[in-house]
Amino acid sequence: MSSAAPNSEPARQADAALSGDAEVLHALLCRRAAGSRPGARTDPHRIALVVGGGGMRGAYAGGMVQALQEAGLAECFDVVYGASAGAFVGSALVLGRGRDAARIFPDDMACKQFIDPRRLGTRGPMVSLDYLIDEVLVHTKPADWDALLESPVPVRIVVTDADDMRPHVFERLPSVLTWKRAMRATATIPWLAGPPVELQGRRWIDGSVSDPLPVLRALRDGATHVLALLTRTVPELRRSEPGERAPLWARSLDVIVPGLGAMTQDVRRHADSLALLSDAAHPDRDGAHLLAITPTRTAGVRGLTIDVPRVERAVRFGYEAAVAALAAVPPVSA
Repeated sequence: MSSAAPNSEPARQADAALSGDAEVLHALLCRRAAGSRPGARTDPHRIALVVGGGGMRGAYAGGMVQALQEAGLAECFDVVYGASAGAFVGSALVLGRGRDAARIFPDDMACKQFIDPRRLGTRGPMVSLDYLIDEVLVHTKPADWDALLESPVPVRIVVTDADDMRPHVFERLPSVLTWKRAMRATATIPWLAGPPVELQGRRWIDGSVSDPLPVLRALRDGATHVLALLTRTVPELRRSEPGERAPLWARSLDVIVPGLGAMTQDVRRHADSLALLSDAAHPDRDGAHLLAITPTRTAGVRGLTIDVPRVERAVRFGYEAAVAALAAVPPVSA
């Protein structure tokens, strides 16, 4: 990435180029016009949706997913990837619950039942995944876990191996119980949300530690088109160069709580994905079409924000960004 100052002309050009290739949305709109359905495609494309995470920052992606569903595009993807909040939001789109993906953040997650620092004083988790998975997603905004078992559009959940910090993907899981455990694993923030989750003989933590925006993974799995939903503005992700190594304090934190130091390094964790999204000639693209939808304005929401008005704005800004991206593509006739 460019080392120019954020207010320099090269940096502004790089920011503008991030959103990439409108052919991705054109291909989706063509599928909608043709009535294309999973398992019965008439085009040669493989279109992947990659949803960024980031805790409560997922509100931006929730708004984007609501816009995609309202545009009739939910069944136009062939595969969905997500880590952390991105896995929950992406799953909601597959299940036809785009509005819930948006509303769950201000309605059900921006509250002390979900995030409460006082629980650390009682050695309880600051972030209650029990509340989210066993209460909200069962009673308040119930997820159709059974439908994920047979979904024609696979959801690939990125998790991080707690022992070697390498990414791994869960998909086509055999039961509702394993789906819930995988969702818990991908959202288990080290130290803040409880111990690593055991599944398939390994221990797992938040997928965004190792692969917060799995665009390259989607390409290596054969995607010809990738739509990436980012939960940070481009200036937030380009505010500095990541350097060759993480700072000493972050590395020291990782020694104490593996993965926690890495999670503080947003710029570093997203650097490879941003380079891929920014450079049309990037060797890993290999002719594939990539497009990113990013919030153009920040609502000031961070991973642990529970200020409801801010979270509401994040949903709106994400929704507006997706609507604007779709409006910029010429209409497609049936």
